[in-house]
Amino acid sequence: MAPSVPRTRAAAAIRMKQIALDNQSRMIRRLRTQLATARREADAIKEEHKANQIALEASHKVIAGLTEIGLSISKKIERMKAKEQKARESHMVCHQKFQARIQEAEDSMQAQHLIIEALVEEKDGLLQTIQANGAPDPFDDEWEEEPEEQPEEEEIEDIPLGEGEIDDE
Repeated sequence: MAPSVPRTRAAAAIRMKQIALDNQSRMIRRLRTQLATARREADAIKEEHKANQIALEASHKVIAGLTEIGLSISKKIERMKAKEQKARESHMVCHQKFQARIQEAEDSMQAQHLIIEALVEEKDGLLQTIQANGAPDPFDDEWEEEPEEQPEEEEIEDIPLGEGEIDDE
């Protein structure tokens, strides 16, 4: 029996080594499968990272564009406000000039009215002097004074400053 024991022992050892090799082969295949899966996952993550990076860059460009548009609109609003202020100031100046012209016209009309009254008084005085001296009335036959049709004077109203202005709303 002695000779078969070593063979059996050697066969058992070989069998044990074969089982160990088989186990290692299975483990290597499993690890290779896991490695391949991990590589595919890593590739997918890299692709996703690239897509996210591209989306992020596009987002930054959009934000920069919107910021530029916002600044442009702000500048336009400021220019419009300045233009509106100039229009208000111009309106105010025109209003003041118009009121000054109206006042000048009223003053001129009042002065003309005073001159007419003075001329009428002077005429009446001359007529009285002529009549006092016994001379005939120079205007009796030649000219009859027609009553002047004086239209009712329309008062020129002051234009309120607030009319015609643009509302801020």
